[in-house]
Amino acid sequence: MMNIKNIIFDFGGVVMDWNPRYYFRDYFKDEEKMEYFLKNIVTDEWNAEQDGGRTLEEGTEIQVAKYPEWEKEIRAYYDNWTTMLKSDIPENVAVLRKLANTNLELFGLTNWSAETFPYALINYDFFELFKGKIVVSGTEKMIKPNPELWHLLLKRYEIKAEESVFIDDNQKNIEVAKSLGFICVHIKEDTDLEKELRDLGIAF
Repeated sequence: MMNIKNIIFDFGGVVMDWNPRYYFRDYFKDEEKMEYFLKNIVTDEWNAEQDGGRTLEEGTEIQVAKYPEWEKEIRAYYDNWTTMLKSDIPENVAVLRKLANTNLELFGLTNWSAETFPYALINYDFFELFKGKIVVSGTEKMIKPNPELWHLLLKRYEIKAEESVFIDDNQKNIEVAKSLGFICVHIKEDTDLEKELRDLGIAF
């Protein structure tokens, strides 16, 4: 029988519905042009650099210098970031709220810019359930899937991987967490998080 004491949540795609298309679909009114922009100009890799600690201003200026013809659109990215954060993911937040009423400890481990995360913290009350036990990549200047970020979480809060369930929507992050000894739940479109946790023997 597993001795589970901790539940660790990734945020984007697990409890928060963030997608730049929520803003740029209305901006471009042209699906093809929007997809080109998101895949080639403001790429996931570029955004990840800001999640890893680079400032939004520096990231923006770097891309504007590379792609001056897209300057207006590039500047619009972080200027309209809150529109991209559409809402929470209610079914998973409901599970989080139930877990908060158990003896399990709750943690956050997220790839998120240190500059934009405070907005989510202020505007979504469920983040209070973590009681400040959140590791933010932008603050720590390293991002998942770097194993050091998990090691930092374990050390900072004096917990053990084998007693912890890690929940994430990113396959690579799940693979790394498994290799470090975490029990993992991979969130996909049809994942029933409550059922997955109950199947692990968690009662709530």
